[in-house]
Amino acid sequence: MPAEQHRLLTGWGRTAPTAATVVPLTEAAAQSTLKNPGERGVIARGLGRSYGDAAQNAGGVVLDGPAHAMLRAFDATTGVATLQAGVPLDALLRAMVPLGWFVPVTPGTRFVTVGGAVAADIHGKNHHVDGSFANHVTHLRLATPAGERTCSPEEDPDLFWATLGGMGLTGVILEAGVRLLPIATAFMRVDTERATDLDDLMARMALHDHRYRYSVAWIDCVTRGRALGRAVLTRGDHAELVDLPGRPHRAPLQYDPHTRLTAPSLVPSGVVRPGTAFLLNEAWYRKAPKLRRGAIRTVASFFHPLDGVRHWNRMYGKSGFLQYQFVVPFDREDVVRTAIQRLTAARCPSVLAVLKRFGAGNGGHLSFPQPGWSLALDLPVGTGDLPRILDELDVVVVEAGGRVYLAKDSRMSPEFVPVMYPRLSEWRAVCDRVDPDRVLQSDLDRRLALRRGRWKEP
Repeated sequence: MPAEQHRLLTGWGRTAPTAATVVPLTEAAAQSTLKNPGERGVIARGLGRSYGDAAQNAGGVVLDGPAHAMLRAFDATTGVATLQAGVPLDALLRAMVPLGWFVPVTPGTRFVTVGGAVAADIHGKNHHVDGSFANHVTHLRLATPAGERTCSPEEDPDLFWATLGGMGLTGVILEAGVRLLPIATAFMRVDTERATDLDDLMARMALHDHRYRYSVAWIDCVTRGRALGRAVLTRGDHAELVDLPGRPHRAPLQYDPHTRLTAPSLVPSGVVRPGTAFLLNEAWYRKAPKLRRGAIRTVASFFHPLDGVRHWNRMYGKSGFLQYQFVVPFDREDVVRTAIQRLTAARCPSVLAVLKRFGAGNGGHLSFPQPGWSLALDLPVGTGDLPRILDELDVVVVEAGGRVYLAKDSRMSPEFVPVMYPRLSEWRAVCDRVDPDRVLQSDLDRRLALRRGRWKEP
């Protein structure tokens, strides 16, 4: 087993690096480290795809996910897979898609671990139908400072729901049961259309999203005026055998995605700037068909297009980038418009802006999704008045009854957390039960005072 290392870590946005002692994550290492944590505590880390500082622990210990985690068991009758937490969704898909099973929820990358999916309660293009990852977890096994715990919706439901979306601060996730989705092919049947502006887009989504399992819109966040918020709307369902023509029909469950390009290790900051963002947004919008029905695409190209470029986050340069993602209720569409207008007017470019509609939430104390509109924007650091604009947008989101996603955050102020997440005090009570000495710590935890309670509850 590799020895512990002292390493500098960042999130996927490559901002705010901090140094920690990195220990390979095994069950034995988790249990022993939690018993002897040191003054700065312990946090587990998967593949480092949280955009901010959720998997960093300055001056403390980071338990780094294993290279060879396993699928422990699979029940084809119920579709439940029992998985070690370090299993990446990539490995799970490679094992299960050829057998006719798909993950119930996937984010925009398959390079996240099952443990990370649980800790961040990830969501995907199908939240309006299937909810978030938590809705498909049957049980969890954790290493906590108070000892090993098994929990489920029936057994210790408070710990179960505190862990789903709990950002790794209720315990080190060792194992999870996940109910998979049966599929007939490794292909998608996809409808694509262009919306002329934000109102047109939201009307199309509100009227017809219920007809599809998956729906997502890419928004042009550079163009202003009457075309503000023009977009490409992509919706789809898993293809059946009858949908497949020719060659795919002969190998309907073939699944072998490849990473075809690698971003260079040294990219100067400022490559993503207003001028280049305008050209990229214009090209992407014009490339999309005005209307196309029933196109057949692979699941990899539909769900994980950015995974085709290894280390694509390097394209923002050494200064890095942040992702700002919020959700607001369905009657507050104005907040989405305000966010796009302010960022566009300030020339804060985004080449990856995504709008989704969320369905009902779940029992997770710190789970992000709630019914409403979710907008996610990738934004280069060091652009214009970006910090001030995002601080102002936080206020707008809070006043609308919305919240910011903790797994993506790297800059929010702590006073907003109890307002955005009104069950925070319940979550803290569970943490105090399984971790009374506050062994589990992270940079995110300290920055937002998640467990410290420096800010008065609303």
